[in-house]
Amino acid sequence: MPNLLFLMQRLPYPLIKGEKIRNWHILNYLTKWYDVHFGCLIDDPADNQHIETVRALCKDMYTAPLNRDRAKFACATGLLTNEPLSVTFFRDRGLRRWVERVMTEVKPEMTFVNSSNMAPYILDLPPTGTRIVELGDVDSEKFLSYSETSRFPMNLVYRREWRQVRRLERRVALECDQSILVTETEARLFRAHVPEAAAKIRGISCGVDHRYFSPAHSFPAPFDPANPTFVFTGTMDYRPNIDAAVWFAETILPIVRQSLPAAAFQIVGGNPADEVKRLASLDGVSVTGRVPDVRPYVQHAIAAVAPMRIACGIQNKVLEAMAMAKPVIVTSGAWEGIDAQPGRDLVLAEDAAAIAAAAIRLAHPDSAAERAALSTAARRLILEHYDWDACLSGFDDLMRPHGANP
Repeated sequence: MPNLLFLMQRLPYPLIKGEKIRNWHILNYLTKWYDVHFGCLIDDPADNQHIETVRALCKDMYTAPLNRDRAKFACATGLLTNEPLSVTFFRDRGLRRWVERVMTEVKPEMTFVNSSNMAPYILDLPPTGTRIVELGDVDSEKFLSYSETSRFPMNLVYRREWRQVRRLERRVALECDQSILVTETEARLFRAHVPEAAAKIRGISCGVDHRYFSPAHSFPAPFDPANPTFVFTGTMDYRPNIDAAVWFAETILPIVRQSLPAAAFQIVGGNPADEVKRLASLDGVSVTGRVPDVRPYVQHAIAAVAPMRIACGIQNKVLEAMAMAKPVIVTSGAWEGIDAQPGRDLVLAEDAAAIAAAAIRLAHPDSAAERAALSTAARRLILEHYDWDACLSGFDDLMRPHGANP
């Protein structure tokens, strides 16, 4: 089979965050056509036990440990150069040498890179075949949002990162054969930034494992189901998730508890930041940290909530809750990229008062019919539009080798 170089910033297993889930499915998809040479960094020591799971799919594999404290210190060098700090954070000399060897000795027919901050590993090397970079979201927009919501001096750091990442994204779009975004909305935004490369920019949606995230499974309740409980899932050191969880816990939940004194909020996800850990001291709020399975928390909640205020692309937490036939309350930031109709498939609310009102309404016994209708519509939407095989078919004409069977 032809060879493919696949680069990621972290191991795509276990399936505990959106980036890992998507790239795990892409990796499995590509192995039917290519001998994969896979390289990544290990930013969580707990992932070491899963290296062999990924290696089993690859012809060749290179991993390098990423010490977060040392990487943060190395970021300071980025301030002295014209580079994004996110690039210097994920720089590793051993991985760079391995990439150079694969490119010069193996000469892969296809190169697939996940995220702009890994693109420099290949951009300065002579291309040996097709080069595709999965940007995911337009990260520069995320850093712009951070700059607008941060205090001095971090607002200046984020604004610098916005400019540098925007420059890198532009280089990726112009020099590589294709740039992939996780939603068509993000793709349109990126085309506006780099109109001369518009024909090389495509949106390919995420899917969801609707057999795993299924209402057919039954789990014991991980909290008292007599209390009307709302759940938020995600990696809890990710700034958009931190902002959403803090907003719901500090501002929205108190409004809900005025009508529903027993209402509770479960924040479920690994690596909770200090801002998130502190929320556990609030009445009705629980912070679980990483759990072996998020499904029991979603199944026994009144609704999942995704009050996202910072631009961050498609939300796997929303797709997973919908797949489990669970009502979901979202802001427009969490609705983006999901082909769902508000009022039919999910509940859309923008400000704290509206989100609280929706939560109170869904928790009321008289709303059983509305919850059932939302549940049925959500599950149907996932089955019809978000099956992984259907979503990954968007890569077929880009990555299928000539003459290969579908």
